[in-house]
Amino acid sequence: MEASDQDLVARVQSGDKQAFRHLVERYSRSVFRLAFRMTRTEQDAEDVVQESFLRAYRQIHNYRSDSTFGTWIYRIASNYCLDLLRARQRHAVSGVKLPETASNAPAPDRLVFAGQIRDGIEEAFGTLSPQEKAAFALRHYEGQSIDEIASALELTQTAAKNSIFRAVQKLHRHLEPLCITTRTS
Repeated sequence: MEASDQDLVARVQSGDKQAFRHLVERYSRSVFRLAFRMTRTEQDAEDVVQESFLRAYRQIHNYRSDSTFGTWIYRIASNYCLDLLRARQRHAVSGVKLPETASNAPAPDRLVFAGQIRDGIEEAFGTLSPQEKAAFALRHYEGQSIDEIASALELTQTAAKNSIFRAVQKLHRHLEPLCITTRTS
């Protein structure tokens, strides 16, 4: 039988380093997915995972069981991503890239359209604030509830809902012309 997160945290707080390894194995993929969706680079996402778990380990004595460990580690990771994105904005670093389209696409016109979609998504995602990116990724990629998102991002439920709503509206506005192109083609 697999130990619960609460049991593992209690063991870590008692000095069992092996128990923390189990938590890392349990949550590292989902933290990576969140970080990648927020930072848009694999290297940054890997750095976020490492730093988030390092911070969690150092602060494990501050963990309160009123939220799940998953929510707590998401909060740490999303805060680190937000800091990273703010630092990028301050230093005017831009140009995040999505993975390239597969080279085995069936036809050249599909490659062109896929490139247009990729560019549209990249541009649309760039219009989101860091908070909107985090809320959108947690909701639509990680399947988190509004309560979990609010807790992870340290927002009220209303603010979490509004962040998700604003993100969806911005993405819709930017991607709508591509959808119209698809329907008329």
